[in-house]
Amino acid sequence: MTIEALVARYGLIALFFGAGIEGETVVVLGGIMVHRGALPYAGAIAVAAIGSFVADQLFFAAGRRFRDHPRVRRLAARPAFAKALAAFERRPTLFVFAFRFLYGLRTVSPVAIGTTQLPTGRFMVLNGAAAAVWATIFVSIGYWFGHGLSELVVPWLPSWQVLAAGGGAIVLLGGVGWLVRRSRRGDRQPSSPP
Repeated sequence: MTIEALVARYGLIALFFGAGIEGETVVVLGGIMVHRGALPYAGAIAVAAIGSFVADQLFFAAGRRFRDHPRVRRLAARPAFAKALAAFERRPTLFVFAFRFLYGLRTVSPVAIGTTQLPTGRFMVLNGAAAAVWATIFVSIGYWFGHGLSELVVPWLPSWQVLAAGGGAIVLLGGVGWLVRRSRRGDRQPSSPP
């Protein structure tokens, strides 16, 4: 089965999840599929915006609900978390609107914002507006530059087997990286005396 057939069959669903998990790359690919006629333009923008909005709302809710959980505390110890909070403190409204455009802060920012006193309703409104702008920009990039981007990207994605192999490799590398980081943290902890 070709990538076109997969997108024609699962395109908007794949775009919804991809926008929430991966981000710009998947949304630009969605724009390329719009350019090729496999997806509707307005539908691709709407689905990408909703996917991004839902993911960020879930991260915000996790930060709000589990701010004292050990995992959130470990995340809070990272430099990106402190950077996100510092930017939020300087300009809260602008940062909530702009974090999804800032490389390295997209995933950690909604969790960090969730640990603040920002009202949920205000975050929801700003997040929705930002998701709509973000989706429009990146689907449009794929659409407007679809021919050139198709020449660069689509030949590398000829079938579902290639996509499955690439996804498997990403999951495998992510798992190995997680295990390496976990073992390094274990090595750094002082051993208890006998």
